[in-house]
Amino acid sequence: MYMHAYSVKDGDYTKAIYTMIKEGRYQDAIPLLTNQLKNNDQSRACLSLLAFCYFNCQQFLDSAGYYERLVKLFPEEKDYRLYQAQALYQACDFEKALKTLAALDDPQYHTSVTKLKAAIKYGEEDLISARALLENISEEDPDMDVNHACILYKEERYAEALAKFNTALVTVGYSPYLSYSVALCYYRMKEYAQSMKHIADIIERGIREHPELSVGMATEGIEVRSVGNTLTLHETALVEAFNLKAAIEFQLGNIDAAKDALTDMPPRSEEELDAVTLHNQALLNMEIRPTEGFEKLQFLLQQNPFPPETLGNLLLLYCKYDYYNLAADVMAENQHLTQKFLSQYLYSYLDALITQQTSPDDAYRKFDEIAVRHTESLRKSTKRVQEARAIHDDAAVKKAVADYEETLESYIPVLMAQAKIYWDLEQYSQVENIFHKSVEFCNENDVWRLHVANVLFMQDNKYKEAAGFYEPIVKKYYNNLLGVSPIVLANLCVSYIMTAMNEEAEELMRKIEKEEERLNYEDPDKKVYHLSIVNLVIGTLYCAKGNYEFGISRLIRSLEPFNRKLGTDTWFYSKRCMLSLIENLAKRMIIPTDTFYHDCLEFLDNCEAYGKDIKTTPDNPLEESLGQEGKNTVTYEARALKALLLKVQIPNDFL
Repeated sequence: MYMHAYSVKDGDYTKAIYTMIKEGRYQDAIPLLTNQLKNNDQSRACLSLLAFCYFNCQQFLDSAGYYERLVKLFPEEKDYRLYQAQALYQACDFEKALKTLAALDDPQYHTSVTKLKAAIKYGEEDLISARALLENISEEDPDMDVNHACILYKEERYAEALAKFNTALVTVGYSPYLSYSVALCYYRMKEYAQSMKHIADIIERGIREHPELSVGMATEGIEVRSVGNTLTLHETALVEAFNLKAAIEFQLGNIDAAKDALTDMPPRSEEELDAVTLHNQALLNMEIRPTEGFEKLQFLLQQNPFPPETLGNLLLLYCKYDYYNLAADVMAENQHLTQKFLSQYLYSYLDALITQQTSPDDAYRKFDEIAVRHTESLRKSTKRVQEARAIHDDAAVKKAVADYEETLESYIPVLMAQAKIYWDLEQYSQVENIFHKSVEFCNENDVWRLHVANVLFMQDNKYKEAAGFYEPIVKKYYNNLLGVSPIVLANLCVSYIMTAMNEEAEELMRKIEKEEERLNYEDPDKKVYHLSIVNLVIGTLYCAKGNYEFGISRLIRSLEPFNRKLGTDTWFYSKRCMLSLIENLAKRMIIPTDTFYHDCLEFLDNCEAYGKDIKTTPDNPLEESLGQEGKNTVTYEARALKALLLKVQIPNDFL
């Protein structure tokens, strides 16, 4: 599974080419070698060095092409055939690699050929054949522990694979890739602290031994040129370590830290990025650059190979952004991929989501079938936990708890999808019944608590119960309230107000205000809308109760200063209140004072002035905007609202 060392043979080369290859500057050497090859088309030295340089630049198909020429020109040199097969293997052209190896029947190459065949079978996920081939190699071979560990990992026997990798570390000595493999096993076992320990070691060694790779400089805002996909970079395992670090931070919900991990890795241009980095970039930046994210995932799906998570994530994101037809098309066109890369659970879940668009009843039934299977598994896991605790078997308890949590993690989305069917129909009591059935498993889960709180809040007469579910979520982040969704804080404040707990509401709002002031001091350019949205929701509540003067006045104050507080979300709540006000004015349901009219007009003037670059609805990432340019701005809508307000203000005699 390893590339054999290549010995540069004597030849008539320039000193520059020698120096470049010695320094690992393979990409720089390629044009010079190509020019030299044009002068002597049959140059063995040029061909072999070009193949070698392309291999070390990870341009494996080009490397294989040059080795193929060498095989035809010098058939007696068996090494070239082996190197060609290695390049084809790295390019994932497994069929051609096996055909190339079939012609290499020299006994002295038996071990190398067998190991490479095993690697190819491993790449094809034919683990039985891979293991059978490895049995023909001496157990004293230094690669055996690693090869067996790889197979165990693929079989999801992570603890056994971990033991083998650790043995290899002791036998062979420290290797960044072995350390990364250990970290990967810990990651799969969800022992993130241990995984991060090995990742930190890889990164620390990489920084110390290779400062030229510019680790972390991009995150610090320092402009650095691409380091390229050099052999040095490959041997440090830095790219793999940073991607794994990003994955762990993502799993832990630390999105900013995950993004930093990707920018900390040695800088490369976009066309040089590996598939895993491209995938992770797309996933982590989807909220701010969805169009780019979809393009990257769609591109990866056409590559061979691509990260196994690509298909599932693309389909889930299509559904998240309501592109159900696109999700259905991808599943229909890639049946061979869905069978390979989607678990039965994920396939069934996506199928139910897509069905929901045309037949909610059928979708509910499909979700229910998945939910029943999960509840049975959860009960069995609960029983296993209790039995393991009874006999004080800590290892069994740990495994049973991990199984329970993994099943619960899959069950929650199904439950929420079922509830959403009735939520969209505004049948909130039915949603509450669905959540009530799952209380025995989910009562400690924050996602479940949040959605229960939301459905209680929407029923108007259950504010006290809603507050009881919101409070634990908010208290969990009490020292970092800006990490809580602003609508959660707003709903809790409204619940307090509606249950005559005004002091608690005011205390929470003061706490939010202090955190916003602190953030404004630390990062003056960062906009936060938490307190504004809380005030806007409270203002909306008063408007809904008919007290427009107080509600609108609160709305106006919540957006000051406009250059920091006016945004897509805050405008959404503001315009709802203004439209409701205009409707009631038109019906002559309320007769406000002239001062109030003036305040409303001044508010809309400010929104017009500061809203030129603020969109009222986010762009659709996969579709061109159908509206006229300039209409999807706060400025345009503020002018339209002002025109309506002036119209209802003027007596009918003057219209």
